[in-house]
Amino acid sequence: MYEELNERLIKLKAELRKKRKWEKQLTDYTLELSEMERILTKLEKKQQEEQADVEKLEGASFANLLATIKGTKEEKLDKEKQEAAAVVIQLQEAKKTKAEITAAMTDLEHNLHGVKQVEEKYHAVLSSKEKVIKESSTPSAEKLYDLSEQEADIRANRTELEEAIAAGTKVKQALEKALSSLEGAQNWGTLDMFGGGAITGAVKHSHIDEAASHIHVAQTRMRDFQKELLDIEEESSLEVDMSGLLKFADFFFDGFIVDWMVQGNISDSLNETSNQLTKINSLIDKLKKQVRQEEENLSRVLADKKRLVETL
Repeated sequence: MYEELNERLIKLKAELRKKRKWEKQLTDYTLELSEMERILTKLEKKQQEEQADVEKLEGASFANLLATIKGTKEEKLDKEKQEAAAVVIQLQEAKKTKAEITAAMTDLEHNLHGVKQVEEKYHAVLSSKEKVIKESSTPSAEKLYDLSEQEADIRANRTELEEAIAAGTKVKQALEKALSSLEGAQNWGTLDMFGGGAITGAVKHSHIDEAASHIHVAQTRMRDFQKELLDIEEESSLEVDMSGLLKFADFFFDGFIVDWMVQGNISDSLNETSNQLTKINSLIDKLKKQVRQEEENLSRVLADKKRLVETL
């Protein structure tokens, strides 16, 4: 009877922890979605302003004619087009991010629907167990109840840590791919500076495109990682810069894409990506250390339970 109730409580407590984590993640995503909608509105307005600048430059005005005579029109037009292109890239990224946040929220709402009765079920089984303990009136039964509660908490903590490690590993893989693409762009960029020609420039741009794709994947996975860390940060001594996890891609898309022909900017992005990878690796190591600690705690509790059951 004890073991059956204990197993049901352990399972229900794990589901209860999942429910609370998903609720917290949904709240966090809701805030992110609101911020992303604000950014989209700002970028859409900026895109209209940039496009108007380009069209004004291309008009046959006196100022335009004067600029042509001075030989500055084409240079200025390129700059305006670059600025407009930058906004387009940022807008595309913001739209993709909004769609991914919305999809994640839909998944969470589906998950929460599946566990909406878990609290009632947990408290019902808990009441049944407390009744059995009171009727038995033995100190061993009370102790067994406490140990089962500890076991449930430890197993839930270990599961959350393992899920966070899995999410962090996906971030790490995306960053490693981005780093490789950026290194390729830097190498081809060096050749380009020494007159590599159109083919060299095209290969460099191909590496940049790959890096941009990997950075977007890393940003998406970084968001998943941050959500997995929400509970863990509160319940452990793990120190995490949550905002930093989500701001990395901003650096890449705010300025680098438009100026990718500038060798220094490729180096800056390489350094930033490498630094972020180091931080993620450090976080994963800390999480793995906590998993090992929880496994030691679980072994101790299970051994205590075994000894206690043998005396009942």
